[in-house]
Amino acid sequence: MGWFDKLRSKTAKSQEDQPKQEAPSQKTPDLWKKCPGCGETILTKDLVRNLFLCVKCDYHMRMPVWDRVALLSDDNSFVEFNQELKSADPLKFVDSKEYPQRIAEAIEKTDAFDAAMTGYVQIDGIKAILGVMNFEFMGGSMGSVVGEKLAEALERGASEKTPVVIVATSGGARMQEGIFSLMQMAKTSAAVKKLNAAKVPFISILTDPTTGGVSASFASLGDFNIAEPGALICFAGPRVIEQTIRQKLPEGFQKSKFLVEHGMLDCIVHRRTLKKQIAKILHILNNGR
Repeated sequence: MGWFDKLRSKTAKSQEDQPKQEAPSQKTPDLWKKCPGCGETILTKDLVRNLFLCVKCDYHMRMPVWDRVALLSDDNSFVEFNQELKSADPLKFVDSKEYPQRIAEAIEKTDAFDAAMTGYVQIDGIKAILGVMNFEFMGGSMGSVVGEKLAEALERGASEKTPVVIVATSGGARMQEGIFSLMQMAKTSAAVKKLNAAKVPFISILTDPTTGGVSASFASLGDFNIAEPGALICFAGPRVIEQTIRQKLPEGFQKSKFLVEHGMLDCIVHRRTLKKQIAKILHILNNGR
């Protein structure tokens, strides 16, 4: 046995001798959260009451999926469909964990089967189809289930002449599904095309972060592309670009304000007025039919 194997054997034994500590429950909510914008520490219950906006600097923090649904929909109007869809493991993908294990842990953490929720909803009395991505589920990554749910939401909108609103937040394609994940970019984009052909409006809400294959597909194809303040919206993130080109990027590069100024988005809307602005658009389009 070489010196490295002896050292590794001793280290393994010493770790085995130590009492194992149980990991804290992922479902236990943190009492405090730190604002990424100003560093202020905020009581979680105050953050919930304030729509996950920093009470000090108004930073738009990431919003849990059910809070997002409540923000945009009329009371008790959301009726979910396709909630039972679950990811398979077609590639038998393994990194530090097997893919089914990662899915099981994400389900346990979020009480959701995957990173998107879709359903019928009323927005200021107007029937719509709402899709909301869930960043807490594997970074909101788009695999086959997310692509299927969002594509069907768009196709239902086309066949039922019902406007579609999708709230995007995602790290991009889900690497554990490889090419099956990348295929969802084409699938969702084709579904948007069907919606366009049916002359049904699609409102895309881009929140922090909307990146990778999601930003490069359906999320950028809305009739109205609306972002929240300070949202990172890009394909490759700024760190990747800086490391590749070895140059410092401009201040605020790939943030929503920068993209509006360069014609990549229609507008930025504060979270407090987001439902009102969506409803205004839907009422105008509804009356124009």
